[in-house]
Amino acid sequence: MHQTIAVIDFGSQYTQLIARRIRECNVYSKIYHHSTRASVLKKDNVRGIVLSGGPSSVFSRRAPLPDKKIFEMGVPVLGICYGLQVMTSLLGGKVEETDRREYGHSTLEISDKSLLLGGISRSIRVWNSHGDKVIRLPAGFAGTAKTSNSRYATIEHRRRKMFGLQFHPEVSHTEQGILILQNFLTKICGCRGDWSMADFLEQSIEKIRREVGDKRVILGLSGGVDSSVAAALIHRAIGTRLQCVFVDNGLLRLHERDAVVNLFKRNFKMNLRVVRASSKFLRNLRGVTNPERKRKIIGRTFIEVFDDVVKAIGPVHFLAQGTLYPDVIESVSIDGNPASLIKSHHNVGGLPKRMKLNLLEPLRALFKDEVRVLGRELGLPKEVLMRQPFPGPGLGVRVIGEITAGNLKVLREADAILNEEMVSSGYYYKVWQSFAVFLPVRSVGVMGDKRTYENVIVVRIVESLDAMTADWVRLPYEILQTVSTRIINEVKGVNRVCLDISSKPPGTIEWE
Repeated sequence: MHQTIAVIDFGSQYTQLIARRIRECNVYSKIYHHSTRASVLKKDNVRGIVLSGGPSSVFSRRAPLPDKKIFEMGVPVLGICYGLQVMTSLLGGKVEETDRREYGHSTLEISDKSLLLGGISRSIRVWNSHGDKVIRLPAGFAGTAKTSNSRYATIEHRRRKMFGLQFHPEVSHTEQGILILQNFLTKICGCRGDWSMADFLEQSIEKIRREVGDKRVILGLSGGVDSSVAAALIHRAIGTRLQCVFVDNGLLRLHERDAVVNLFKRNFKMNLRVVRASSKFLRNLRGVTNPERKRKIIGRTFIEVFDDVVKAIGPVHFLAQGTLYPDVIESVSIDGNPASLIKSHHNVGGLPKRMKLNLLEPLRALFKDEVRVLGRELGLPKEVLMRQPFPGPGLGVRVIGEITAGNLKVLREADAILNEEMVSSGYYYKVWQSFAVFLPVRSVGVMGDKRTYENVIVVRIVESLDAMTADWVRLPYEILQTVSTRIINEVKGVNRVCLDISSKPPGTIEWE
């Protein structure tokens, strides 16, 4: 039995990132809703508890609160940001609203010896995201470090093994943040650090078998990393009771349907059905320009297509999806969840009641790089695992404005050229994502001594660790010049290529 750290979720965008960092330390972590009772955590025999951050204020009438009995369980507790504030408030300390909010980097000055901060430099840069702050500690607690805005940036009650951080150690912006978490896991919770992705694979297979039983599962297979790993995992669990479906929705990249079908014929022995539905998707999208409406129409049409397939192949009880955690955390509704909505995804959320299928999402607790590790455990080939992320709505969110067959043709050809040059230069596997975007504007140009008035293509190339944050890649000018020249020369209808040099945040990776 592996030791478990409970992560109590108060709606932070970084809740899963906390769980992920813990797993990177080879300790099993599990996320629990903030209302989870202490009795449940006792039953699960958790070794320690982490209280996540969140967008709420402890002063809010609807502030999410944990079961106060978790502080009486006798296991170590670490509160992060809102987790620190709610722990302080519930245990008799005082938190106040402040006009001087603290967002972004600040300098943490360690003022006293601390088991949690053992081995940490006396002064480090940390990343904050809070408006309230602690001004009086609960009985028995002591402050061990401060920032210019927070006297109690780290606190602890050593005897009761309760600790708090006003900053976020889980994000890459915090120096030595992983070491702080390791201190909590090993020195304070006594975890051995013997959990691995192979354990996750074994547990997932058992969970799928329990959930599915002797029923059948249908899965939309795009050929991307997420759906491929989900397919391999579910196939490992239930074999031929998995029916994979590849939908040609008219929003695919150049020659993608043939490439995916050929790939899976070579590497997999799964039931695979190809559905040609491009005319249906494009008809439903005609005249639509709003990004959210596009996503919802594409998602709804996918469901309609799957509904037709289910009727054709006979009884199916589950719809499987390769949903990852960044999809989930950016798509949650504030109803019943304290996190804030960022955007919707076609493959996140419920299914129409008339379509009597249960959702099966075995990857929804993982980030992209973890999915690739899992894929290697499943024996998937590099050409699948190292493929760059591709959005579920496909080119539908890369054609800005109305989607037409003509605009899609221009984008496909431009994107194929960019992909070829990224592969040939060796940069394809070095970056997180590289793709072209079609803009609904035209610009004046001169080609062959003639005036032109044609389309604009934007090139978007980013680096990231988990898709939660991203920065644009400083690609060598020679490669950019080749890409631009080829697109303008070879793609009819384009006379200008631009480079997107925006980071996430404030932008997103995709344009829509």
